[in-house]
Amino acid sequence: MTASEIATTAAETSRFAVEDLNAYAAAVFMAAGLSPAHAAEVAENLIIADLRGIASHGVTRVPIYAERLKRGIVNARPVISVERGTGAAVVVDGDNGPGAVVGLAAMREAVSRAKVHGIGMSVARRSNHYGICTHYILKAIEAGCIGITATNTAPSMAVWGSREPAVGTNPIAFGMPAGKYPSYVLDIATSVVARGKIVEKSKRGEAIPPGWALDRDGRPTTDSVAAANGVVLPLAGPKGSGLAVIVDVLCGVLSGAAFGSLIGNLYNDFSNEQNIGHFFLAIDIAALRNPDDFARGMETMIEMLKGKAKAPGFEEILMPGEHEARLTETARKQGLQLPANVIADLVQTGMEFGVSFPLPADSLTGRSAAVTEL
Repeated sequence: MTASEIATTAAETSRFAVEDLNAYAAAVFMAAGLSPAHAAEVAENLIIADLRGIASHGVTRVPIYAERLKRGIVNARPVISVERGTGAAVVVDGDNGPGAVVGLAAMREAVSRAKVHGIGMSVARRSNHYGICTHYILKAIEAGCIGITATNTAPSMAVWGSREPAVGTNPIAFGMPAGKYPSYVLDIATSVVARGKIVEKSKRGEAIPPGWALDRDGRPTTDSVAAANGVVLPLAGPKGSGLAVIVDVLCGVLSGAAFGSLIGNLYNDFSNEQNIGHFFLAIDIAALRNPDDFARGMETMIEMLKGKAKAPGFEEILMPGEHEARLTETARKQGLQLPANVIADLVQTGMEFGVSFPLPADSLTGRSAAVTEL
């Protein structure tokens, strides 16, 4: 079967077992040069995105991540180090390693310092695209901390009043444990929508809603291809624009990483390091309050909010992160369904790196087979 034939059949009939996709992604990254531990970290980041319904940051990124590793634009064997800082705040040099690897190392630094000082902060430089912010927030929450993270990205968004790419969509996220409820996780781009969603729609020829983007001439468009070649718009106009610049300051200017137009493009710049920067803040809840009391306080607050009268058309009031937690639970049981174009790309990447892509699971009570002959 060809890659496109597998993709068409799979997309119409089946889902993929999460563990199979995770194993496939990790195997590709090892074939591209990463150590098993680092390959697992990058794969986990992508799988978490798919589980939470953020497909633009999921396994669809395997091909470009692997390509950059293969070409040596990303360092497959980074030596990550603390370059500067004392006490609660440090600078982490990522040695041009994969963003998910550098990001986890930097979040660990922030958490370890929070456990000593009550609060810990790290900024990272010489990194790459670090995937979904929530990945790092969940690590902070697991350690009993409130977590905050942000990253800058290559320019794809106009600042308010402009029609040229000036800053990245520069996401920022906040998260904390919430007792019996799913962790409260607010993970947002500073644009109206993550540019990856526009890119994915352009690959499938799907339209986008009004207000997402401008074409290259600065005209509003619903054409996803024109939007991908233009600019995304900032969230809430000047508010999102200002917040995106602040992220660039925290991640780029403060850390010594690149910012704005100095950041290399993930998809078409294969000559230069991206030198992306990240920001991490961890607050040890136990340093300020008994964690059980904090959990009860969160439960009370959430119940107060969810108990408010619902607006017309709403059946339930959901907290940030609650919908994503439900999607994750369902996907772990039922598997993940991928678009045909993504499956075709993954099959092709597997062929290039000598890694078998899994066939759809016939029964998710057992493991799926693998594509061994194409």
